[in-house]
Amino acid sequence: MASQGVPVDLHAALKTAYFADKTHLNEHLQPIFGATYKAMKFGPVPLEIYEIIKGESLRLWELGRTQLPWTLDGYNIRLLANEPVNVDALSISEIDHLERAFSRSCKMSFTERTAATHGHDWQAANGGTMRYEHMLDERDDMNDAVAFIQETARHIRL
Repeated sequence: MASQGVPVDLHAALKTAYFADKTHLNEHLQPIFGATYKAMKFGPVPLEIYEIIKGESLRLWELGRTQLPWTLDGYNIRLLANEPVNVDALSISEIDHLERAFSRSCKMSFTERTAATHGHDWQAANGGTMRYEHMLDERDDMNDAVAFIQETARHIRL
């Protein structure tokens, strides 16, 4: 996101991950990141992604890095290096959903992003951990979709 040449604030980045995970989940029954989403005051926060953006030591160690090509400057993500972005691990559909989610998130104000992420899934979590089953839109095969997500969830976590 930071390499796209537009200023990215933390809220926009975190909501991009949420929008992308949710739309990909609804289309393919699989999120992109599989992050643990916490229902916080200003909307869902993907905890692992938040920790990576902040550059927490344990996350850096897990990534095999000593530093990141960005820094969190207040609430803004600022690019520090011009490392090429490696998207080899992402499918075409994942890249498409991420691009659309980023565009959507950047066009919204903080208040609009917050309102757009306070849906059923956020409300059902009641300040706790959100469930991917609750992120699904109504569908004819809801029971099968939920069963599939519950069966495969342990394999799709970040």
